[in-house]
Amino acid sequence: MEDSKRKIWTVQCVLLLLIGSCISQLCASDDVKFYDSFDDAFDGRWVVSKNEDYTGVWKHSKSEGHDDYGLLVSEKAKKHAIVKKLDEAINLKDETVVLQYEVRLQNGLECGGAYLKYLRPQDAGWTPEGFDNESPYSIMFGPDKCGATNKVHFILKHKNPKSGEFVEHHLKYPPSVPSDKLTHVYTAILKSDNELKILIDGEEKKKANFLSSEDFEPPLIPSKTIPDPDDKKPEDWDERAKIPDPDAKKPDDWDEDAPMEIEDEDAVKPEGWLDDEPEEIDDPEATKPEDWDDEEDGEWEAPKVDNPKCEEAPGCGEWKKPMKRNPAFKGKWHAPLIDNPNYKGIWKPQEIPNPDYFELEKPNFEPIAAIGIEIWTMQDGILFDNILIASNEKVAETYRATAWKPKFEVEKEKQKEEESTDSDGLKGIQKVVFDYLYKIADIPVLGDHKIKVLELIEKAEKQANLTIGVLVSIIVVILSLLLKVIFGGKKQPVSH
Repeated sequence: MEDSKRKIWTVQCVLLLLIGSCISQLCASDDVKFYDSFDDAFDGRWVVSKNEDYTGVWKHSKSEGHDDYGLLVSEKAKKHAIVKKLDEAINLKDETVVLQYEVRLQNGLECGGAYLKYLRPQDAGWTPEGFDNESPYSIMFGPDKCGATNKVHFILKHKNPKSGEFVEHHLKYPPSVPSDKLTHVYTAILKSDNELKILIDGEEKKKANFLSSEDFEPPLIPSKTIPDPDDKKPEDWDERAKIPDPDAKKPDDWDEDAPMEIEDEDAVKPEGWLDDEPEEIDDPEATKPEDWDDEEDGEWEAPKVDNPKCEEAPGCGEWKKPMKRNPAFKGKWHAPLIDNPNYKGIWKPQEIPNPDYFELEKPNFEPIAAIGIEIWTMQDGILFDNILIASNEKVAETYRATAWKPKFEVEKEKQKEEESTDSDGLKGIQKVVFDYLYKIADIPVLGDHKIKVLELIEKAEKQANLTIGVLVSIIVVILSLLLKVIFGGKKQPVSH
């Protein structure tokens, strides 16, 4: 038995040495532009912002259940800011750039961010000691969750070549944040052919093109044309697809004054009804308070209680015939609708050349000179680790396999054990259900309905009895969208 334990311990040590050796070799590679494992304390390498709004304390701390260290958000409901200046600024324009890091939400994430900001050089107007939410960045990447927001951000701050202004361009329909408390690794791959890929735990969740209007909002390249602001809708332009039939007439037997409900003449008062008994009586046990002053407080009246005699009878008080729906009720008459012979469609102004239009072959990326974490969160226990910038996808893949995967497998196994100990197994089943629901929320066809779906999922996650209703609601939304795709949507506006 002792020999067996000794062999296992020896194998584990060898594996750790191999992993450490592999990572050391990777760090020395030219493909690695920046890497921080946080094995050593961050003091002297990372600078904590001295801005008075950012009072949250950062700690060098172990990940729960591991000997692996990371950078910890240690206080809840506070703003945290910290920054690491790179030895050399990284150019994003001419080669593949991989941004990758791990984060573990050890206490979950109800409202807050766990994203990184890749900052422009300091001559853009910021300092490490004054780092805050206004410090100019090139890219913001990572999870953010609060209320209806549940997304892995990718935001590019791009300089408009015409105006010179920096504009935030948000990735459309980004993936959702994993809902568990395991360590997850987030990867953004920026390629020289304008392609962007977002990976979570090494699995591709989103592919986009920086220059596509379908992938970023607002698009990096403006529309070639815009609606003419001076164009006006003609006075005789008829947008009504249907109109009341002018030849229709109200039928002679149509009574608009007939009420919706009438007394049920066939109703009979139930036997035993107590006409002379009130539904409520004075509480016989109530007594007038000793300090009650009739002159100041008014005449004292005993509080009312339900009449006990009415509990055994079919009812008390004056009996009235119940109301029923009037079979003669038709309501106000309206002429039926017919196709409008003068219908011209929904008017829209004519298109004119966009004076702000420009063309791009590639995004005008600003260089990355520092990495910052600037967040406000209601949860503590957010642990950042293994922050990497590389110029090779294979390098990032190797880091995931050596630095992230072993931790994740241990955490996943522990989670399975905890779920299996649940008496009725419901917790584990619910976890699987919600994992699938969050994957459904990432389906591109949901489009603008994604926020509503995420709200439903989060509501059901907090109230387990709503899970079935949420499943039905999501299925209805998806079916509605599919029908719309198959059979088409609303009629398109017609240009003047």
